[in-house]
Amino acid sequence: MSVESGEGGAGAPNNTEEGKLPEGWAWAAVSEVLVGSDAGKSFKCDPRPATPEEWGIIKVSAMTWGEFRSAENKALLDNKLVNRNYEIQSGDILVSRANTVEHVGAPVLVGDVRPRLLLSDKSLRFTPGSAVDRKWFVYWLRSPAVRKAIAAKASGTSDSMRNISQSDLKAIVLPIPPAAEQRRIADALDERLARLDEMAQLIAHARAHAATLRKQILLNAIPEPASWPTDWEATTADQAGTIDLGRARHPDWHDGPKMRPYLRVANVFEDRIDTTSLMEMDFSEGFGKYRLLPGDILLNEGQSPHLVGRPAMYKGIPEGVAFTNSLLRFRAGDNVLPGWALLVFRRHLHAGRFMREVRITTNIAHLSTSRLKAVEFPVPTLDEQRRLVAETKGRLARVDALDLLLDRTEAHTAALRRALLAEAFAGRLVPQDSNDEPAEDLLKCIRAEREAAEAERKAARRAASQARRKSRSSAKQPASTVTPPPAPTSKTPLPESEQTTLPLEFTE
Repeated sequence: MSVESGEGGAGAPNNTEEGKLPEGWAWAAVSEVLVGSDAGKSFKCDPRPATPEEWGIIKVSAMTWGEFRSAENKALLDNKLVNRNYEIQSGDILVSRANTVEHVGAPVLVGDVRPRLLLSDKSLRFTPGSAVDRKWFVYWLRSPAVRKAIAAKASGTSDSMRNISQSDLKAIVLPIPPAAEQRRIADALDERLARLDEMAQLIAHARAHAATLRKQILLNAIPEPASWPTDWEATTADQAGTIDLGRARHPDWHDGPKMRPYLRVANVFEDRIDTTSLMEMDFSEGFGKYRLLPGDILLNEGQSPHLVGRPAMYKGIPEGVAFTNSLLRFRAGDNVLPGWALLVFRRHLHAGRFMREVRITTNIAHLSTSRLKAVEFPVPTLDEQRRLVAETKGRLARVDALDLLLDRTEAHTAALRRALLAEAFAGRLVPQDSNDEPAEDLLKCIRAEREAAEAERKAARRAASQARRKSRSSAKQPASTVTPPPAPTSKTPLPESEQTTLPLEFTE
């Protein structure tokens, strides 16, 4: 049952200012606005995308970013498994059932779509009643209230991945405006969110420009080896300092009397160490060997190819931290400043120097200790190192300021987007019209549609079941079922051509 405006009820907001609805609106669960819903199916797939002539299974990334990306699919391995009931059509509303924490439950309205794409078991398809505006419904699924409800219901043991069940999604309560107002809301959101989308594109372009500037500054700070000044000492990383691999993790060290925090790849970014999520292991032995000191440079030993060797300086916070074997540590020698070492390694990262030294296993690039030791390393005088580090820091600081401005602009844009959606579903984005048909009438129509659709589905299932029984019955009959002619009787004389002579029997 739907819950009328201001009445409260199961699953509806309390009768507070937030729970009240404009005249003509009504509360209802998602299940009450649907005439059907489908869960996808698990298929055996090839990781490669399907060609346009092949059947493919969509990935969750196809519906993650607010638009349906048909290229995000995997090729079906066995076409015999194709069930056209799972084929995606234009106008479908799809929801990501399993995704990252940020995008679980992400909805998308499918526009033009190539044929032969199937729904996967990580996705759902919702079919609202004909009186429900589909764009309005998708906007509601993206609203802050729904995102909050999904976050509360999503489950999963992974730090990054979450799942939401179909039943939990269908139990979420939403405010239903009249059908005409739904269309007005959707049109208003189209216009306003399009402007924010343009702003997001400008921010993305500015970020790309800032990244290009940062790379160029680092490349210009230190020339290529052939152009090093003659008073610079040409050495290798091994000669400029000491290089060590971190401690391997082992189940035996998950608990113990001397637990210590350690850094891993997830903590080391370019010129930044994130200590918000530190793990610990027992260092009853060997802590001194792996203890970090202020000024140590950490480089990613295992990463994606373009990020392997990503460096950052440990500045002593927090104290008493070790590092694992997913990282390499460079400790500068007496004639090398830690800041200069960081600058050299950042330059190598952006020049693609580390990529020439990596070995790739299972899509992860590795930079071994021996290969890092052999990488070229220039050593100017200490005064020259200080000058170049200071000049480069000044130039990079201006790019960092641009990044901070873009961060603030992006946060403001995201806040505006949330506010627009919240206003829309509180009835404050467009005016109400007392001549609009009330939402309660809309819900009655949907109930009738749903009952008719369910009756149709039941009839189709009965017909399919009868067809299967008939097919099995036919399969059990003999191959030839010719009926013999009836036996002649004394009242039915045979034709002359078919008469026979019977032998006479005599008894003595």
